[in-house]
Amino acid sequence: MKTFGHWLASPWRRSTVAALAGALPVLAFPEPSLWWCAYVALVPWILLVRSAPTWKRAAYDGWSGGFGFMLAMHHWLLPNLHVFTFVIAALLGALWAPWGLLVRRCLAGTPSRGRIAAALLVLPSGWIAVELVRSWQGLGGPWGMLGSTQWQVEPALRLASVGGVWLLSFLVVAVNVAVVVLVAVRESRIPAVACLVATAAVTSAVWVWSPRPDTDDRVRIAVVQPGVVTGGNTRFEREEQLTRRLVGQDVDLIVWGESSVGFDLSRRPDLARRIAALSRETGAEILVNVDARRSDKPGIYKSSILVGPDGLTGDRYDKMRLVPFGEYIPARSLLGWATSVGEAAGEDRRKGSEQVVMNVGEGLRVGPMVCFETAFPDMTRHLTENGADVLIGQSATSTFQQSWAPEQHASLAALRAAETGRPMVHATLTGVSAVYSASGQRVGPLLDTRAITAQVYDVPLAHGTTPYVRHGDWTVKAALLILVAWAAGEGVRSLRVRRPAPAPPVPPARTVRESPARPGR
Repeated sequence: MKTFGHWLASPWRRSTVAALAGALPVLAFPEPSLWWCAYVALVPWILLVRSAPTWKRAAYDGWSGGFGFMLAMHHWLLPNLHVFTFVIAALLGALWAPWGLLVRRCLAGTPSRGRIAAALLVLPSGWIAVELVRSWQGLGGPWGMLGSTQWQVEPALRLASVGGVWLLSFLVVAVNVAVVVLVAVRESRIPAVACLVATAAVTSAVWVWSPRPDTDDRVRIAVVQPGVVTGGNTRFEREEQLTRRLVGQDVDLIVWGESSVGFDLSRRPDLARRIAALSRETGAEILVNVDARRSDKPGIYKSSILVGPDGLTGDRYDKMRLVPFGEYIPARSLLGWATSVGEAAGEDRRKGSEQVVMNVGEGLRVGPMVCFETAFPDMTRHLTENGADVLIGQSATSTFQQSWAPEQHASLAALRAAETGRPMVHATLTGVSAVYSASGQRVGPLLDTRAITAQVYDVPLAHGTTPYVRHGDWTVKAALLILVAWAAGEGVRSLRVRRPAPAPPVPPARTVRESPARPGR
C-alpha cells in the first residue's frame, strides 16, 4: 500500500488514475448497460480524492476524474470533433473540481459520524449541482446524467416519476458514498448502513404508494426508419416507399425521423403534395422533420411539421435547443477554429421560441422534440403540462452509427416517459428507434441500427399527473438548500475556531499596606 501511495506521489500518475477512475461510471450507460455498476462506480474516484494530501490536489483529482468521465461519456465524438473533444472534456471536467474539495472536507482522514452523515447529503447534492450547471444547453446539455443509467430498472423508473432523473442521481451518489464509508471508515459504519437502509425504504415506499399511470385507450403509431441513405432525394424516396407499406394498417399517426426532409416544403410544393398523397393513402397524418433554409425567415431551421391529406396543416415546431458545435458554434468569433479540426457547424442554425402541442385528430395531442432535446427533462414536463398525450422525439444519429450514441439516446425516452406518465416515441432515421409506455417499459420491438422498416406500435395512452410533473425539480432545489445550509454551518464553525479565547482574569495588584489575609488593610 505504501508503495502504491509513493507511486501516486507523481502528479501526472495521480491525475491519470483519477481520469481512469472517473471513466468507470460510463460502463453503467448503454451500450454496456451494466446499470448495477453505477452504485459502486464512483467508489475508486472518491477513495482517491479523500486521500489527497492538499486541498489543491483534491481539486485536481476532482477535475481529472471529471475529465475522464466526460471524455468516456462523449468518446463517440472523437471521429468528428477530433482534438476538440479533449478540450470540451477538460472544460466540463473542471466542474468537478469543487466536488473534489467537498469530498476531502467530508471524508478525509478519520471523519466523525457527524461528518459522514453530512457527506451522505452534501456529496450527492454537490453532484446534482454539477449536473445542473452542465445541463445548460450551451455546455452540451444533460447528456450522461448519472441517474440515466437506471433507465431499465423498474423501481428506479417509479422513483423518476416522483423526483425525475435528479432523484435517481442523488440516490446513486449517496449509495456510492455509503460504500466508501463501509470500505474505508470502519469506525463509523452506522451512518452508512442507515443510508443504505433509508434508500431501500424510500424505494419501497415509492413502489407501494406512488401513483401509477391510468391507461385506457390505445393509438397506433408508425415509425419509418429508412436507414443510412446518401442524398436528400434518395432518402425521401425510400421514406415514401416504406410509408406505402402502412396502407391498410389502420394507423393514427406516422412519424419520420430528424432531417427526414432536406428541403423547405414551401419552396418544394411537389414534395408537400407527395407527403399529402401518402397521408390520404394511409389514412394518417404524417409528422416529418425539415432541415432546410426557410422561405419565410432567414436562416436554417430544424422543424417538426405535420402534414395531412390536404397538405400542410399549419402545425410546426422549430427546434429550440441546438447542439453546440454540431448545429451552432458558441462564441463563434473565439471558437470558430473548431470547423478546421472537425465536423463542426459551418453555419449556425436558428432556434425556435416556444414548444408546441399538435392536434393530430380524434382528440390525440402530441408534443414533438428534435434530437438531443429529449435529454432535457423540463421540456417533456412542460409538454405534458400543456396537454400532450404522446411525447415524440425525432432524431438522427447516423453520424455516430457504430458507437454507443444511438443506444444512449434511445434510453433517454424511457426516463422521459416514466417522469411524465406519458408514452414516448423515439423515431430515428438510422436507429435506434423505440417506443416506451407511460411507466417507461418498452412497447413493441426495438429497431436497431441495421433495421430498414416501417413499424407499427400499439401505444397505450395514459392519464393523470405524476408527482414530478406536479412539483417539478424539487430534488434540485433540495440539493441546493443542503449545500447552502452546509456552507453556512461551515462558516459558523470557522468563525468559532478563529475567534480568540478570552484572556484569564488577572487578580488585582496588592499594595505594601495590604495584608494577604485581610486585603485593604
